[in-house]
Amino acid sequence: MTHVSLYVLDQNSAYDFYTNKLGFKVITDVPMGKDRWLTVSPPEQPGFEITLTPITTHMFSKEAAETMKDLITKGTFGVGLFTCSNIFATYEELKAKGVEFTKAPKKEFYGTEAIFKDDSGNWFSLAKLD
Repeated sequence: MTHVSLYVLDQNSAYDFYTNKLGFKVITDVPMGKDRWLTVSPPEQPGFEITLTPITTHMFSKEAAETMKDLITKGTFGVGLFTCSNIFATYEELKAKGVEFTKAPKKEFYGTEAIFKDDSGNWFSLAKLD
């Protein structure tokens, strides 16, 4: 897999979150009809792109778009897992940048894990796998 879509409430806000808080690199940022094609990548994974996709009524019905926005805002979707070599240092660095964590690093049977949310409400696991 080379790309995955992540639905966001606001592309500009998501751009700021993923680049300035998580330190991801912008791979593509071009106009595409009424929106733009915006992809970012974790610096250590240059072959993998996350498409920051806005929820719009020209992609979905008005009702579906509102439902999706509501579900994302409520933190319904756990979207993925990011790994790092030093979870405690990464946790402190991201927390200092304003990333909201709902779970501090905790030792689990599979490794040490923390949970954070992006600016839209999507949540992710941050882990140091043993």
